[in-house]
Amino acid sequence: MRKIMPFVACLLLVSCQYFQREVPSKEGLLKQQLDSINWNEVDEMPSVPACDSMATEPERAQCFIDFMAAEIQDRLSTDTLTVRYAQLDTINVKVTVSRDATLQFEPQFPEKTVYDKAVMDSIIQMKLIDFPKVSPALKRGLPVKTQFVLPVILNVMH
Repeated sequence: MRKIMPFVACLLLVSCQYFQREVPSKEGLLKQQLDSINWNEVDEMPSVPACDSMATEPERAQCFIDFMAAEIQDRLSTDTLTVRYAQLDTINVKVTVSRDATLQFEPQFPEKTVYDKAVMDSIIQMKLIDFPKVSPALKRGLPVKTQFVLPVILNVMH
């Protein structure tokens, strides 16, 4: 028994090394997590209350895009743009939904545009005031900024 005790004690001391694992650093884990996230896609698109009842995320996203395009189109299809710029039938509008749910609209004009871009921009900005409430996009449960371009067809009556 006396010969076995030192052997068992030695075995216990040496075997503890097999159970030790290297603990990863907090910074290493954070970097690994951040690298694994695709920052070009969101988990949930921005939304409006009318689209919250949709069952799936693609349906909610399409509902939101359709709602935004229709709302912008309705606001821009008033007399000011259609009378001043009768030849203009489509405007691309870059929409930015910030993390705090504020909206920014930036018309995208082709390089060859002969219209006064500053005047058109001010008309568009004036028409898009008091837009309905929009919820921001979510990435891992946190609100994030999103941008997208909507082609807006103006109802031009000739």
